Amino acid sequence: MHKFYSRITQIAGDVITVEADDVGNMELAQVMTGRGSSLAQVIRLDGRKVFLQVFAGSRGISTGDRVRFLGHPMRVSTGDALLGRIFNGSGMPLDRGPELSDDLVDIGGPPVNPVKRIVPNKMIRTGIPMIDVFNSLVESQKLPIFSIAGEPYNELLARIAIQAEVDIIILGGMGLKYDDFLFFRDTLEEHGALSRSIVFMHTAADPIVECLLVPDISLAVAEHFALAGKRVLVLLTDMSNFCDALKVISITMEQIPSNRQRGMRKPLTLTLPARSRFLPRPRCPAMT
Repeated sequence: MHKFYSRITQIAGDVITVEADDVGNMELAQVMTGRGSSLAQVIRLDGRKVFLQVFAGSRGISTGDRVRFLGHPMRVSTGDALLGRIFNGSGMPLDRGPELSDDLVDIGGPPVNPVKRIVPNKMIRTGIPMIDVFNSLVESQKLPIFSIAGEPYNELLARIAIQAEVDIIILGGMGLKYDDFLFFRDTLEEHGALSRSIVFMHTAADPIVECLLVPDISLAVAEHFALAGKRVLVLLTDMSNFCDALKVISITMEQIPSNRQRGMRKPLTLTLPARSRFLPRPRCPAMT
């Protein structure tokens, strides 16, 4: 039986604070207001103080509203029913298709022991000469693509998604403009690649916390297919927006960034590896 907490001690931006016991990090909660309910996620624990990022924002929330913890982290459905579908950062459909609730798995988790890492040795052809010849993409390996503003990096990722010799493409977009979202959707559909793709798309207008969920949710789904013997390629863009989302939340919680000029806090370097927990296993490449 879930316990209700009826006193919110602090509201700062989209982060609310309650005092509760037996709550886990990244656990989901339901915030019930006079206008309805919204999901929230635990992002920090400090003794009995629990800090929650509200998905729909804190507008309309008062200190007398009720909070109910669900006892589990964010979950995502897995299976072939996801192929050809488009979801938002929290796994809800954007393509007017049905919601999926079968074979739910938790997203996030501890990283794999690096001692158990399998040496990458199977190349994935992308059809991009500069990648295939000079910086080959190999199964179980990450390949970062660095760019500056104005460069057509989204067009490059779309081309890789179309040409890559893999079974499944998982595309995770973070903080993208709506035009970029439409570009990816239309390009994959036009070239017949949408049927083998799963898209998790967070736009700049969506809640910030969903931006942080995109890498986790993409990798959790990819892990399911990889362990089933499929060759999976994960494409994530734009990691700069992911870093900005971390910065916004850290400033809301009054955490001082380690470098004010770049606006990034130190835990960022510890956050990204934890979200790549299954990449050292075979058949699970990713590009960022």
